Amino acid sequence: MPRRFFKRYMPHPDRIKGNKSLRFLGELIHDPNLWHLNRHSVSRAMGIGLFWAMLPIPMQMLASAACALPARANLPIAVGLVWLTNPITMPPVFYCNYKLGTWLMDTPAVSMPDELTLSWVTELLRSQWQPLYLGSLVAAVILAVLGYGATQAYWRWWVGRSWRRRQQDRR
Repeated sequence: MPRRFFKRYMPHPDRIKGNKSLRFLGELIHDPNLWHLNRHSVSRAMGIGLFWAMLPIPMQMLASAACALPARANLPIAVGLVWLTNPITMPPVFYCNYKLGTWLMDTPAVSMPDELTLSWVTELLRSQWQPLYLGSLVAAVILAVLGYGATQAYWRWWVGRSWRRRQQDRR
């Protein structure tokens, strides 16, 4: 099931390899391990994608892809997971990361204003970037480890369950 589930939603590797914007990667993009759906490559991709999704930086997808290449993680999954923090989910996720950072630094959190303006957000980022990035880094590491471990455990459970069912069907 894990392999079938991921295969259903992933684009075909040839379509991605033929993309003109990825030519700068050269032969790296043709490594078959970047496209395999096995327990190890998917687990690595989950860890990498979840890590970069939690960090409030520009070009998260590029950072995720750059880490997936040497780690030989599944490239589409690692890059796709970054979209967990999309324009809709970014504010609550990064606010939770900020609250975690203020708790870790033992500093008071800035309360939300009645009206959310761009000037308030830029001023907040200038004065409160340390708790935001500390909380984001801690959340990224925890979520990456949990994502990697959960994927490994789920894959092993599914394969064991399938194996036991086949054994029962043979009897």
